[in-house]
Amino acid sequence: MELRTAASPRDVKHYTTERLREEFLIQNLFIPGEIKLVYSHIDRIITGAATPLDEVLVLTAGDELRANYFCERRELGVINIGGSGVIVVDGKEYKLNKNDGMYIGMGTKEISFASDDKEHPAKFYLNSAPAHKEYPTVLIKPEGEEEDGVVIVKDCNKVELGALETSNHRTICKYILPGQVESCQLEMGMTQLKPGSVWNTMPSHTHDRRMEVYLYYDMPEDAFVMHYMGEPQETRHIVMRNEEAVISPSWSIHSGSGTQAYTFIWGMVGENQDFDDMDGIRNQDLR
Repeated sequence: MELRTAASPRDVKHYTTERLREEFLIQNLFIPGEIKLVYSHIDRIITGAATPLDEVLVLTAGDELRANYFCERRELGVINIGGSGVIVVDGKEYKLNKNDGMYIGMGTKEISFASDDKEHPAKFYLNSAPAHKEYPTVLIKPEGEEEDGVVIVKDCNKVELGALETSNHRTICKYILPGQVESCQLEMGMTQLKPGSVWNTMPSHTHDRRMEVYLYYDMPEDAFVMHYMGEPQETRHIVMRNEEAVISPSWSIHSGSGTQAYTFIWGMVGENQDFDDMDGIRNQDLR
């Protein structure tokens, strides 16, 4: 497990491009046949991915968590961005197709990942946060697919925002949030930009009561997103490619503009789960 420390905004404005990328950019997440995890001191979020091929991949706590098992004191959110696969949670199997998600609660002892086809492997994207209470495991189907009653299925809460005229027409699909899929502090969802739109999270904002991680995906090899971060009057940018993630501290904006439409997963951790609790920044106030 890779460790990332917290960063002060007073220091970040002096970072070089290389240092900025070292601190906040997460690359090479989806390593075939492996689980990769990055532990950030910022609200203790863990960002990672499991990309199984022939072998089943088992999620363990490792030495870093000083725990008997990964979810002993943690909750876990998963969204599959690859081929179909299976997550086994304490002996129960859950089938996930592309863009299906899961919430796995504190106290879960055994978690493993498998792909249905190693030629088109599942790519399980992971966000995890410290937890204080057990909530039930939930399988999340964005399109509301029916299951046989073995698992709990929840439709996603979808909101359409923006307009093509402002290049930010997008659909926000909320997976884990209060009133839909309960958690201690973790929230997760997915934003899909419509063709012709390239801007996300505009107008930009900050939220001091929680941090956020973005994973950009569904981008061709030659495409990129300019991810904007930093204090509103001290902005910086990171060039991001397909299937790369970026850590956004609570004091930082987190907006992006791409060479074409794309999709991204957002995961938030902090003391406040109010999705609309944010401090908006007027476009004319950015620098």
